[in-house]
Amino acid sequence: MSVRRRRPLLACVVLVAGAGLALSACGPDDTDPPAGPVASAATSAATPPSGGPAAGVPSHPAPRTSSGAGTGAPAARPCDIRNLSIRAAARAGAPSQWVIEVHNTGASACSLSSSPGVDLGDSAARDRSADIKPVLASGTERFAVQAGRTAYAVIDLDPSGATTGTAPGINELNVLADQDGMPLANTRNFPLTGGARVLNPRMGLYRASVAEAVASMADMGR
Repeated sequence: MSVRRRRPLLACVVLVAGAGLALSACGPDDTDPPAGPVASAATSAATPPSGGPAAGVPSHPAPRTSSGAGTGAPAARPCDIRNLSIRAAARAGAPSQWVIEVHNTGASACSLSSSPGVDLGDSAARDRSADIKPVLASGTERFAVQAGRTAYAVIDLDPSGATTGTAPGINELNVLADQDGMPLANTRNFPLTGGARVLNPRMGLYRASVAEAVASMADMGR
């Protein structure tokens, strides 16, 4: 007669945790795997609570900048005035227009406000409240400037070409490269030569070339 062997039963184990008691169930010494999928517990543990962001994903989208080609990109850090070279000069062939150039001399990309902060006034005046600000093109995206590259903005001091009725005593162009993030102490002053006439000035946005900056300014009158 054959004898069927029974598997030994595990001894019941009493676990004591703090002040509570937990009694384990007794069962056979069975090494067969469970019937359910083994990855479900790990998957559940990695799932974030309802309404919360997944691990490693920022809860807010990154600010955007204009790349000069019209496509948004993650915002570069604001430009440091110590890493900028700023110039302003009359545009050849268009005496009422001035080109503002902001060159990034730093080792990495940085960003500027959509257009520079500009006003026009009398360099000898102690009270600058009468300074004239240009009408600005519409735009809010910061403008990214790659290392070694230049951002351009164009201002037209007298778009109508008027010879009378212009503002008297205006002989200085004042430029703050980043009007959103820089203190007024970083303003640069440029003399307006040749008895510049100023009446209802307007200015376009920063662009990657002089031609694009002129187009941005010209679009305001259309």
